[in-house]
Amino acid sequence: MARLGRMHEIAPDYYDVWGKRHEVPEASLTALLAALGVAAGTAQEVEASIRSAEFVRWRAVVAPAMVLREEAAPWTIRLNLPAAAANSPLAWRLTLEDGERHEGTLETATLNVVESAELDGEGFVAYEFALQVAARCGYHRLAILRDGAVLGEAMFVVVPDRCYRPPAVENDARIWGAAVQLYAVRSERNWGIGDFTDLATLLAQWGARGAGVVGVNPLHALFPHNPEHASPYSPSSRCFVNVLYLDVEAIPDFSECDEALAQARTPEFQSRLKALRDTDLVDYAGVAEIKLAMIQRCFAHFFSRHLASGTPRAQAFRAYQAAHAPALRQHALFEVLQEHFHREDANVWGWPAWPEAYRIAAAPEVARFAESHAERVEFFEYLQWQAELQLEAVGRRSTNLGLGVGLYQDLAVSVDRGGAEAWANQDLYCVATSVGAPSDEFNLRGQDWGLPPLVPERLRAAAYAPFITTLRANMRHAGALRIDHVMGLARLFWVPQGGEPRDGAYVHYPFEDLVGIVALESHRNRCMVIGEDLGTVPDYVRATLSRTGILSYRVLLFERQQSGDFKLPAEYPADALVTVATHDLPTLAAYWEGRDLALRREFGLFPAEEVRQAQVLARAQDRMRLLLALEREGLLPQGASTDSASLPEMTPALMLAIHAFLARSAARLLVVQPEDVLGVREQVNLPGTSSEHPNWRRKLPLLLERWPDDEGISRLVRLLAALRPSSTAAG
Repeated sequence: MARLGRMHEIAPDYYDVWGKRHEVPEASLTALLAALGVAAGTAQEVEASIRSAEFVRWRAVVAPAMVLREEAAPWTIRLNLPAAAANSPLAWRLTLEDGERHEGTLETATLNVVESAELDGEGFVAYEFALQVAARCGYHRLAILRDGAVLGEAMFVVVPDRCYRPPAVENDARIWGAAVQLYAVRSERNWGIGDFTDLATLLAQWGARGAGVVGVNPLHALFPHNPEHASPYSPSSRCFVNVLYLDVEAIPDFSECDEALAQARTPEFQSRLKALRDTDLVDYAGVAEIKLAMIQRCFAHFFSRHLASGTPRAQAFRAYQAAHAPALRQHALFEVLQEHFHREDANVWGWPAWPEAYRIAAAPEVARFAESHAERVEFFEYLQWQAELQLEAVGRRSTNLGLGVGLYQDLAVSVDRGGAEAWANQDLYCVATSVGAPSDEFNLRGQDWGLPPLVPERLRAAAYAPFITTLRANMRHAGALRIDHVMGLARLFWVPQGGEPRDGAYVHYPFEDLVGIVALESHRNRCMVIGEDLGTVPDYVRATLSRTGILSYRVLLFERQQSGDFKLPAEYPADALVTVATHDLPTLAAYWEGRDLALRREFGLFPAEEVRQAQVLARAQDRMRLLLALEREGLLPQGASTDSASLPEMTPALMLAIHAFLARSAARLLVVQPEDVLGVREQVNLPGTSSEHPNWRRKLPLLLERWPDDEGISRLVRLLAALRPSSTAAG
């Protein structure tokens, strides 16, 4: 069983954050293999599955994809051949991206034999040969031929050693900026949710004061039919955009459409907008209703005025459709199908609940549905077109402002099992398992994120095309990309469907290949990369991230010495982004005042009362440790002592001191959360909760237009600009 598990990349054991070894139960291993379609219920099935996996491995003449470092040439290539054909003369052909070809011959008698096997009486031999050609970084094709016929073909990817870095963070340069939950932004002009125009304003505001970067939550497409599904880390698709972030009034068709303009000016409409703006929690349903209805009017105008007569705007739309086919059409078609079936039955939460005939994207019933709902499908394509144009404008604004890094986007670890991406790529995802995490200090029961993982061997068989597409979609308008749970490039914790996190196991991914592709796309998109590497991170992962130039993600609350004391600024690595906390942790004020512990008690998130009591005591000690760290740096606020009782609540002076502490580090990036600066005490997201806590909904208390005049923000930006003056360097 262990051997079969390893053949499918399932590790037999793991160590938790406290260093305790956990052996994966055989029942869990059997369940995970079954989820992959691998029979392992009996000893006979295990043996048969091992033979089947061996045959798959040996019958591939070359791997479907090879990812090779540019500086490692000549490259070593492995060939698997049947022993009976081992002495036949072979040829190789490398076709470069630009069409240039390189060719050569192979005599197997002169090659190194590295392995051999016999399966059911059939012999196989593995050879290696050195390929020395002038191939630049890029996506090429390698073919192995015999008598002119292709025996095997591979995507041949040549990658740089390191990711792209803008000049603003080279050498000893250090920059600072903000990390904002876009939906939470209040403004006088938005429609009840932060939008792309607000994002452009944020870039201008912070850039004018010396910041070099503005980060946002994932902008991935969610679920228009169910706008209350608000988590940006559980998207329908990572390759398309959340259309609720559209600024409706910035759509050209809005200003052209008399009907839309007339409705928007009515007192009733303005009253609805005011009500949506005034809420403390985003009214996702209300926002979706008013935005999508108005954009539908814009689309009707576009359809009659532009598409019907083939205007330049119509041609631009057609070009967008062609450039993003077939994925765009599949995404839009999913939206229409889900809208249709959800209207018939509100319990239809995603494609697994559709009538069976429609669950496969290539089914004839799906094609007929697309034909009969063509205009509605184009409406959802139009939504994505407008979202793409507005996000592109934000990226362009970032460049024109001369920010050192600019817009910093976030890539979720996976997608929702009921969404568009999982529907269109069911063969790539293991929908009968979920990604999660073992227990840690903040999540003692472990985590089940409810997201299906990509299957490593299927991703490799697809020559990594889905991964490449996802990176491009999230890098093309960004100056930096944060990869959430970057360990997922190396391994993911899979939880069997219906099981608990304690039943899970780690599944390994082709780490070096994926990191190499990240580096290649980073250069092609001029986008630096940050890897969120919190939690249990194997040493080899940190070493590879460092070697590849992927910045580490360091959170003050977690950065400790062996004694438990907080690390001093001099102990932080240079190749890192530093921040006080994250969206999954309490805000600075809530942490200081223990509000998160009270919430976790209220929602039953402690496994036992003694655990809660221990964490309350630990928090009191942590407050003292943080004050001691500030004292060592000469940053203790005036009148404060290292006795945390002298500061029972977070104060503006203490908030500034903590950010000054981080700003002194050598870390290349420092980002601040507006929640911490504005003294917000409510947590953005409380892991382990859903409807009982308003996750991903709480708005910031201050209107965006008033940020430049806010004394707390002004004090902080003056402090950071003084401590990190190179922030204004253009990249």
